[in-house]
Amino acid sequence: MIFELLQESLFQMALVAALLVGLCAPAVGTFIVQRRLSLLGDGIGHVALTGVALGFLTGTAPVLTAVVVSVAGAVAIELVRARGRTSGDVALALLFYGGIAGGVMLMGIAPGGSNAKLNSYLFGAIASVTAEDLWVIGALAVAVIGVVVVFGRELFVLCQDEEMAKASGLPVRLLSLLIAVTAALTVVIAMRVVGLLLVSALMVIPVATSQQLTRGFRATMGLAMLFGVLASVGGLLASTYSAKVPPGAAIVLLALAGFVLALGVGRFVRRGRTQESIVSERPKMRAEEVA
Repeated sequence: MIFELLQESLFQMALVAALLVGLCAPAVGTFIVQRRLSLLGDGIGHVALTGVALGFLTGTAPVLTAVVVSVAGAVAIELVRARGRTSGDVALALLFYGGIAGGVMLMGIAPGGSNAKLNSYLFGAIASVTAEDLWVIGALAVAVIGVVVVFGRELFVLCQDEEMAKASGLPVRLLSLLIAVTAALTVVIAMRVVGLLLVSALMVIPVATSQQLTRGFRATMGLAMLFGVLASVGGLLASTYSAKVPPGAAIVLLALAGFVLALGVGRFVRRGRTQESIVSERPKMRAEEVA
């Protein structure tokens, strides 16, 4: 069955899209979770809906207009948060309400707008990914992974301690904007796979799962990307075998199942590490007693 599916062009495009989303979302999500901005993806996702509706209204590609609007929204929220004129959660709430309301309004008055098209972007429609969508998704994915590879060390320092990053001479404002813009690009990449309402889950849950099993930042990111790929491909296969299974929901539920499993496994891992540290400390204690 799987070999027959691999020969179909629609499944091939959907599989590539799932792989790209599974890699990019947790990679960027690692930085977002570390900065305690886990709801940033949700806020940008709602703003991206306005961009999608604007694409239908103007007759241009919805993915491209979503990129422009979501990047603008991400920059706006980062500037508001950095200047401290209002708290981060209030700024996110403004994005939530304004983005979703603007998207619904524009989609309603757009010539080709409909509830079906709106739902395909809200909840994902990976089976309808076209070759044009895949080219755009691929280009955005290269940009996202490129940012992570090139600026990963600087972004790590920023996420660990912003004051230390300033003391080290790093451009904190520019790096913060870079994280926000990269998150916006990731939202657009993932909206055709898991949907704008569920995209934040794929950015956060694999990272939270990985944190239960690892300690290092790089190990956490690498394992989170693996979990993201497994959830994305698994959700795609589940929706392929059963037409009644929504792919976006299946992907998120698989990610949640992995988190629950990691909770149990993580306890044994931490318990083993604790016992190893106790055993390693015993010789030192005995040497001190002899001395």
